[in-house]
Amino acid sequence: AEAVQKANSGHPGLPMEAAPLAYLLWTRFMRYNPENPAWANRDRFVLSAGHGSMLLYAMLHLTGYDLSLEEIKNFRQWNSLTPGHPEYGLTPGVDKTTGPLGQGISTAVGMAMAEAHLVARFNRPGHDVIDHFTYVIASDGDLMEGVSSEACSMAGHLGLGKMIVVYLDNHITIEGSTDLAFSENVGLRFDAYGWHVQRVMDGNDLASLESAIHAAQGVTDKPSIIVCRTIIGYGSPNRAGTSKAHGEALGEEELALTKKNLGWPAEPAFYIPEDVLTHFRQMASRGNELESAWKQAVDAYTADHPDLSREMQRCLNGDLPEGWENDLPTFTPDLDDMATRQASGTVINALAARIPELMGGSADLAGSTNTMIEAETDYAAGHYIGRNLRFGVREHAMGAALNGMMVHGGVIAYGGTFLVFSDYMRPAIRLAALMEVAPIYVFTHESVGLGEDGPTHQPIEHYMALRVIP
Repeated sequence: AEAVQKANSGHPGLPMEAAPLAYLLWTRFMRYNPENPAWANRDRFVLSAGHGSMLLYAMLHLTGYDLSLEEIKNFRQWNSLTPGHPEYGLTPGVDKTTGPLGQGISTAVGMAMAEAHLVARFNRPGHDVIDHFTYVIASDGDLMEGVSSEACSMAGHLGLGKMIVVYLDNHITIEGSTDLAFSENVGLRFDAYGWHVQRVMDGNDLASLESAIHAAQGVTDKPSIIVCRTIIGYGSPNRAGTSKAHGEALGEEELALTKKNLGWPAEPAFYIPEDVLTHFRQMASRGNELESAWKQAVDAYTADHPDLSREMQRCLNGDLPEGWENDLPTFTPDLDDMATRQASGTVINALAARIPELMGGSADLAGSTNTMIEAETDYAAGHYIGRNLRFGVREHAMGAALNGMMVHGGVIAYGGTFLVFSDYMRPAIRLAALMEVAPIYVFTHESVGLGEDGPTHQPIEHYMALRVIP
């Protein structure tokens, strides 16, 4: 709230309501190393409700990431490491750019998909060298967005048991109560998706939250969602539980009243008690111990499976295998009866034979887009070793999931559809560009020559539209 007030803009309500949850996740559950934010086997954390970014920045600072208190004071300022919404590749410890609601939770599905595939590919009995969770904090707005429906339906179908979402059910949006526009039973909706569903009636009840997260970790064949009743702007005497707490600074007077209400010293500003900082900074030494133990486990794995270990490290490092380009096909002008999508499919299969981390599929158009890897099986619930991804008719979720797989690392993901349907996945494509990650898009049927399908399927403006994405 203090950082938002200094910036005189931002969203104080979510950090205030979710502070107990964040404390619990970052001190008792999540495995991470502040001194090595890119540790391959860390738990992933996605603040899908990216407008509440000060929650994430506060936790990164407190636990010892390279994010100073001065950066906290520069929240939302030009060239700071604390922009209004989290940015992947800018702030140490940010696993995913979020802000457009629905994108975070949907990208997290791709992260969990990548983890499950790497587990199936590399782990061996007695050697769980890939083993981590993907945690998500999501808001009402995230679950209203259509992309979250697509992605969460897919996650339930795939049984991604290492994905845990905590939904902040605060009943408030910018315009007022969620009753204005959102009256569905979220728990029943996710139950229908095939998720494990729990409810916690008080976001300040750490014991109930802790019990629910432990229970979610124990469900290995379904993703989990914890519907947690929270009060936006908790602690603010006059704004808690109202839309006024969502997207504007509390004001100096209300900030002072909030500090008094919570028993917090009025001065100095940005006060962090020494014992509190010491408590949180223990996470840095714990993180070093966790990563050190993992490295020892990898050493034991290497002793038993040297070739597999070298291959795992190559994939995690993002290095292509030597000779990956050796079997690329060539095409001559006399092959005028070969459609470009057929040529693309030939190339995909040639690359897949040389690059085992290459995996992908299409939005229910594999036969038309030629995106199947012919020698491989389908990626499916309980069979995550497969490299053919069946996204279903979910272009937007496909785009988001591809982003998640790429930011997770260890795989190279591609997805195909007709060029005209790139419109459906445009927000995810834009975020891929902003994050500078490079999923492979296979866009076919890219010509006005699709005369028989009519103007709805003719991609007149799509080349230009994609080129203007920054």
